[in-house]
Amino acid sequence: MSEDNTFRRILIANRGEIAGRILRTLNRLNIESVAIYHAVDQAAPFVAEADFASEISGETPTAAYLDIQQIVEIALANKVDAIHPGYGFLAENGDFAEAVTKAGLSFIGPTAAVIRLLGDKVTSREFVAEHDFPLAPSVPDQADPVQLLAAAEAIGFPVLIKAAAGGGGKGMHIVHTAADFPAAFQLASSEALRFFGDDRVYCEKYLVNPRHIEVQVLADTVGNCVHLGERECSIQRRFQKIIEETPAPNLSADTREKICATAVSIARAANYTNAGTVEFIMGADEDFYFLEMNTRLQVEHPVTEMTTGIDLVEQQIRIAEGGALPFRQKEVTFSGHAIELRICAEDPENDFFPATGKVVFLEEPRGDGIRLDSALGIGTEVSTAFDPMLLKLIAHGETRDTARQRLIDALNKQVILGVTTNSDFLQRLLNHPQFIDGKTHTHFISDHREGLTSPPIDDDELAALLATVAMGDPRFVAALERIPTPHRAMGSWRNS
Repeated sequence: MSEDNTFRRILIANRGEIAGRILRTLNRLNIESVAIYHAVDQAAPFVAEADFASEISGETPTAAYLDIQQIVEIALANKVDAIHPGYGFLAENGDFAEAVTKAGLSFIGPTAAVIRLLGDKVTSREFVAEHDFPLAPSVPDQADPVQLLAAAEAIGFPVLIKAAAGGGGKGMHIVHTAADFPAAFQLASSEALRFFGDDRVYCEKYLVNPRHIEVQVLADTVGNCVHLGERECSIQRRFQKIIEETPAPNLSADTREKICATAVSIARAANYTNAGTVEFIMGADEDFYFLEMNTRLQVEHPVTEMTTGIDLVEQQIRIAEGGALPFRQKEVTFSGHAIELRICAEDPENDFFPATGKVVFLEEPRGDGIRLDSALGIGTEVSTAFDPMLLKLIAHGETRDTARQRLIDALNKQVILGVTTNSDFLQRLLNHPQFIDGKTHTHFISDHREGLTSPPIDDDELAALLATVAMGDPRFVAALERIPTPHRAMGSWRNS
């Protein structure tokens, strides 16, 4: 770190669109960047965009990005001042934060102690209960599935089994009966170990058709803590969000004020620093309960940035440098409405099964109020090694419907060929009457599945549509014109 305590070079301990997102802020702040990449990401845009890049290795690509010792060694070799963990991988790993600081570097996030307290789903719930914040009935983690089942029966089915060290819907399963519990326990435990290196799970009472509301907080190291409003994250599949928006629709002003104040109080009680998100589950009566706290930047942070004008990554960096927040709560203003779509490589018609392929053509939408956080380029190989999210499409408008319409227009302009995505499904979601009215809950997709299913299309119709799109693109036509006339006239041919 320089003499004036500002960072000159930062390593990004992540990949994909979040690495690219962090790079944009580093470039704007004139801070040098170091990317890490596994061989499967060698041609990824974020690798080329960074000032420096170092290859990492492991038994699997995921294992490489989880290798604390290797990442810290690369950071030291590149003489960085700090490490930004992004989200996922090691972002909520207390051991990683501790290893970074022990190496004499700054960790851009909360302290290791706070991560262990709040980043862990079990200890965070115990902490919230001790401080009398609202908490749904739950069962602490148990290594013995028999004991956990007995405790789950005491609070009553249905229950939700969740990974203690996880997030993002990984290691999470609804259990409706005692007979289903053992298999769900084993599955949740194995997923928790695979994704987070920690097989602990716990249970909580499952609310029927709840809303998922979260609050963005920022806290510096000199005692200032503010919220940047709430986000509605109820549209989910397999417990993973695919549409997020702010402000939450159909939320009373009184509840909005209470839930945001509760989030700040939880952060203050824990002596939290840096950016974090307090998540709540909310019933139809707008009673809300603490769900978990994400001790990191959220995937859906762009909607907050677009309605507040605050660059969250920049604030994370300034806080890690020891600086105070440049604003107080009364100075935070909110403008309009923002909605984010997660474009994923998956097939919604096949239970959202992950898709693979190679991007052979890419047309990215542009327009008023549109933001794109992407990891894609022509030639990008999409595999099942990582989360299926490819990019985030975000729209801002003066009203919710303006933002919604802008997203629909953007989806109509977006073209991704070579891999199946959920883009059409998201467009049907945006056009669903219940979504238009803001009547969302976490079972929205399953409850309205029939109305969200696409009509069948035969192969001939698909071929005709693709040909029409291709012939309408000047780059395709120009390429066609470069083919010598005799070969163009032959059509399909092969050597005999």
